[in-house]
Amino acid sequence: MSQDSFDVVILGTGPAGLQAAIHAARKKVSVLVLGRRPQSSLYKAHVENFCCLGKIAGGDLLEAGREQAESFGAQLWDEDVLELEPKDGGFLIKTESGRQVAAKALVLAMGISRNKLGVPGEKELLGKGVSYCVDCDAGFYRQAKVAVAGDGSAAFSGALTMLLVASEVHLIYGEATVEATLAEQVEAGEVIAHPGRKVKAILGTDKVEGLQLDNGETLEVEGVFIELGAKGAVALAGTLGVMMDPETMQYIAADKKQATNLPGVYACGDITGPPWQVAKAVGEGCVAGLEAAAFAKGRR
Repeated sequence: MSQDSFDVVILGTGPAGLQAAIHAARKKVSVLVLGRRPQSSLYKAHVENFCCLGKIAGGDLLEAGREQAESFGAQLWDEDVLELEPKDGGFLIKTESGRQVAAKALVLAMGISRNKLGVPGEKELLGKGVSYCVDCDAGFYRQAKVAVAGDGSAAFSGALTMLLVASEVHLIYGEATVEATLAEQVEAGEVIAHPGRKVKAILGTDKVEGLQLDNGETLEVEGVFIELGAKGAVALAGTLGVMMDPETMQYIAADKKQATNLPGVYACGDITGPPWQVAKAVGEGCVAGLEAAAFAKGRR
């Protein structure tokens, strides 16, 4: 399989990722940004407290950032990342379309997942069969019947992962928002798909015993994986060995140069913790982009 190579690869198309792309590209290194803008928490929001701008729609702000990044030479691919791994002193990224990309430096700016199903049983059975991370908890469900709920790449790739572990895998989704290649892999496999359906309730008392769908159907499962959107910080960063904030284990630990514990890996924006503000994301993105570009140049 052919492989693309870039000096700096940025995961995330929110304000942090786009600002990192702008500053890295201006340093004359090759830059690739991966992710889907609609997944950014800013996409459907409005901004009115960002310095020097009046009230502006989040989607418009992201579009302007995209155009700026491209004007300085950055490439943007509208697809999610499925895997990250160290390789040959750099990093190998695998995307949902099957592309492989080599990078000298990484900027993690994919935000955090705050999405929940909001259905009965979800909160009560968390840790008792309900999980938000296939990569983290798959091993607990060997030869079990499980369900994965979600429309994006994390859900579809998660269902494929669970096929290697579980005895039966259901995938519940409304409308697939993934690359055709990933959707075809699910269709060609043994995943039991429930397109156009939503989870109405998670059933069980002390542990998950089943799942009720919005059409009245009940699935007998022992585990429910809620994977909404793209793979999150814990799942992707964990495969590299990036250190998380020890107090919360939700955010990536980064210093004032936005550097993580791994050389060549930087983090910025919501993924490094609150406050959830565009100003913070942009400032950290600026620093991360400059530092990543300098690191990549040092490896030439």
